[in-house]
Amino acid sequence: MGSTVLSLRIDGELLDRLRQHAAKRGMSVQDYVVRTLIRDDFDERFATSVEKTEKFYGAA
Repeated sequence: MGSTVLSLRIDGELLDRLRQHAAKRGMSVQDYVVRTLIRDDFDERFATSVEKTEKFYGAA
């Protein structure tokens, strides 16, 4: 899998908050944002899987 560049324009206050969150975890802002997106994507896919499973088995 290759990588692609994504450029964002964000508010200075948001960038400062992202820097603080990333620093607490010993991460760069880029790594923090990527991990957050990956986690959110996983959560969404997991919720979809649960919904499909409940529909298949007929949730109580």
